[in-house]
Amino acid sequence: MKSIEETLQALVPDMIAWRRYLHRHPELSFEESATAAFVADLLKQWGLEVRTGVGGHGIVAKLRGASDGPTVALRADMDALPIQDEKSCEYASSVPGVMHACGHDAHTSTLLGVAKTLSSHRETLSGSIIFIFQPAEEISPGGALGMIEEGALDGVDVIYGIHLWTSFEVGAAYCKPGPIMAAADEFVIEIKGKGGHGGLPHETVDSVYIASQLVVNLQSIVSRSVDPVQPCVVSVGSIHSGTSFNVIAESAVLEGTVRTYDPALRMQVKERLETIVKQTCLMNGAAYTLDYKLGYPPVVNDAKEAERFYRAAAWAIGTEAGRTAPLIMAGEDYAYYLEKIPGCFMFVGSANKAKGIVHPQHHPRFDIDETSMEHAARLFIAMVQDYMKENGTKA
Repeated sequence: MKSIEETLQALVPDMIAWRRYLHRHPELSFEESATAAFVADLLKQWGLEVRTGVGGHGIVAKLRGASDGPTVALRADMDALPIQDEKSCEYASSVPGVMHACGHDAHTSTLLGVAKTLSSHRETLSGSIIFIFQPAEEISPGGALGMIEEGALDGVDVIYGIHLWTSFEVGAAYCKPGPIMAAADEFVIEIKGKGGHGGLPHETVDSVYIASQLVVNLQSIVSRSVDPVQPCVVSVGSIHSGTSFNVIAESAVLEGTVRTYDPALRMQVKERLETIVKQTCLMNGAAYTLDYKLGYPPVVNDAKEAERFYRAAAWAIGTEAGRTAPLIMAGEDYAYYLEKIPGCFMFVGSANKAKGIVHPQHHPRFDIDETSMEHAARLFIAMVQDYMKENGTKA
């Protein structure tokens, strides 16, 4: 009989093929119907107990081991982003304006590889594994809450998640106990001025001018209102205004995000942003509306499970592979799972400078070194094996 390692090795070409298929056929958040059908069909072929339509297009699949024991959940996300794929390769997105620019296609394919491998070796499992394929990670309120509400974590003792990350070179993996990813909040500001002729600015209230001031003024939050040792980001991601070169726009809309770790600072930044918007618009004679949404909370790893990562990474990838992650200011709705049960979120390097795979997440030429998928699959399996070995038969 093949070993788990031999089975996984034989599946690597399939994992790559699945990833490239999904990369060619991306679906946006809350629209992952074809992706979910693709995943569910494979899981059913391998004899897993599959529940579909969980929290939208989510899938929960259960693999029962040969003997009783704990229940371990593994999670992957499935959604793509509204970005035009600019890569020149045979698996580039076939959907205009939509691409897998964050690696979720590879996350899904990696977890499929783990499910197929372990379903072929269920006699080695002392417990059960829940495979969570989650929709809508990219857009708040996300897909995790809906899946939790519909029972994805029922009976689960621990949960693990992996993100392939092009800030890290292939061959390395990163984790840390405690906070690892930031709270991710969103804001939309609409400035309501008075439009008019571009040559008669004194008769207008220029919304573009006010928006420009706001972009600068909001940066004072981090530089002058936040303790320099506290992680904090305030970013304006888009400005929309105007119709012509010689028309002063009546309104402007700014959209952005705030990233923090500390709960008190999170609310302090919100209040400071509200004050700056109010006073900047008042000073210039404009009205405004502000929609500020508290998004995903910080991702906070369980200390014991993060320590397990270092052992598992050494076994799965190499003795020097497991490294301590820096604080990462991106957000993840995986945070909601960790608010319910212990677990950890891990990063596996997927960049390869020698191959030109250097573009960051959310870039139109984003790609991964597909070797990272094999590393991630091994890491998942090692985490499962170590947890089941340590925890034995569940009472």
